[in-house]
Amino acid sequence: MTTAHADRTTIYRGAAVFTGADSPPAEALVVRGDRLLHVGSEVGAREAAGAGAEVVELSGGLVVPGFVDAHTHVLMTGDALTRVHLRDAPDLGTIQRRIADWAAANPEAPRVLGQGWLFSAVPDGRPTRAMLDAVCPDRPVYLDANDYHSVWVNSRALEELGITRDTADPVGGTIARDPVTGEPTGHIDETAMSEIVWPFLAAQRTDADRDRHFDAAMTAYASNGITGVIDMAVDEHGLAAMARAQAAGRLPVRIVGHWFMDRPGDTAQHLAQVATAARLAQEHRSPRLRMAGVKFVVDGVIDGCTAALTAPYANGAAPEPIWDLETLAPAVVAADAAGLQIAVHAIGDQAARIALDALEAAVDRNGDRPRRHRIEHLEYVDPADVPRLGRLGITASMQPVHADPAVQDNWRAMLGDDRVERGYAWPEFAETGARLAFGTDAPTAPHSPLRNLYIAATRRSALDPSLPPNIPRFALPLADALRHATYDAAWSCTAEHERGVLSPGRLADFAVLDRNPFVDGVDSLLEARVTRTVTGGVPTYCGG
Repeated sequence: MTTAHADRTTIYRGAAVFTGADSPPAEALVVRGDRLLHVGSEVGAREAAGAGAEVVELSGGLVVPGFVDAHTHVLMTGDALTRVHLRDAPDLGTIQRRIADWAAANPEAPRVLGQGWLFSAVPDGRPTRAMLDAVCPDRPVYLDANDYHSVWVNSRALEELGITRDTADPVGGTIARDPVTGEPTGHIDETAMSEIVWPFLAAQRTDADRDRHFDAAMTAYASNGITGVIDMAVDEHGLAAMARAQAAGRLPVRIVGHWFMDRPGDTAQHLAQVATAARLAQEHRSPRLRMAGVKFVVDGVIDGCTAALTAPYANGAAPEPIWDLETLAPAVVAADAAGLQIAVHAIGDQAARIALDALEAAVDRNGDRPRRHRIEHLEYVDPADVPRLGRLGITASMQPVHADPAVQDNWRAMLGDDRVERGYAWPEFAETGARLAFGTDAPTAPHSPLRNLYIAATRRSALDPSLPPNIPRFALPLADALRHATYDAAWSCTAEHERGVLSPGRLADFAVLDRNPFVDGVDSLLEARVTRTVTGGVPTYCGG
């Protein structure tokens, strides 16, 4: 990746400019080195640039601040790009055909890997190994669910994992079993997946594999106008791949990382992980790669009936949280004392309450000082807890693409009551004074920020726009949605003074769209594409 020359000056003209600030739209940008020199009129741009500046004609469309994906998973996104894609598979037959086709097209692959299947596509929402054995009995098959909170495997995979009827469920996870025989059925969720399946697969990968996945993710992000990401599950392998890329000059996207906190059940081990995260935060502090904090996963997902709720699911399930308050609070207090940013995955209302209680305990214990802690997802929150988000200064880190009506049928069926009318209540959170930061949670969902904006502004489906909107009263004005995906996302990782707004003196991080949805209408986002991405004054993507 080339670096900006301090003396290079470039004028970008020919498109409207959404600055993200309160000022009116601009006509042109001037970039000198890695900074914006001018944002305003075209006449002013030529005066500021002086003689000899390069001029880039943008041919219409809209310039926006570079998107900052406030919640993503870098290596997993790159890995997912190489797998069988199942997110749009409507039924078991389609899933089976794609598995069989991929296996036939890749005879040398030791395993069949897929991602994105939906519970609604599986009979009764209960995936079994027999369904996969029917089309691929000779090789292990591993299929990550759409939400990446469970994995569906065949018999060969169970064999190589060493999972039998005698394998114990870890704390916070389940190996699904036949109610009569007690044999594992092939569905593994939460910590059983993250502590058994994922480490096994990680051990099969080489550094070359991880570097390939990393580079694929960087290309995908840059080609979609993303100039910064917040990785919400960094481990030793991921951080090593990022560090290698940084050393080799292969970081076209700025990365802020949160160290993933395992849940072994021992407080001393939790505190040791916090100490590791604090050390890594001191060691990785560059403008392109910075470790900022820790990530706790307090519950699972509503689709899989593993999110922690204060009232049971429609089927009577009442799962326990992965981290209860008694276990979570000491680790959160320690991380806060160490100056780390804390991110807490909480999808159900019970999990949200636990997260808020733990973060409030950190404030009470460590005193009043600047903090930017976050809660991730917040898909259903008890109305009584919503005001606490603003009172505690919490960033509500959310992903509009998860509210796409095309993937909501099972979500709604699992709740089965009036709770479905309070899903993804973005405006309510913002009205409390909480910062609302948008990401995609890729690869659990498409990584395109334009899909996110469309869903945020319409509550309609980017996958099937003919579907009715999902609780339309929670739709946001397009300008607000765009700020949540740029400035507020930058704010959430303490980068708002450098990024998220196009104004003189800030970093030249921006994206160019081929059309202007403020003029052409929000629906144009479904066809819009990014034609150019610039990070620190350097073009990282030029698509014409």
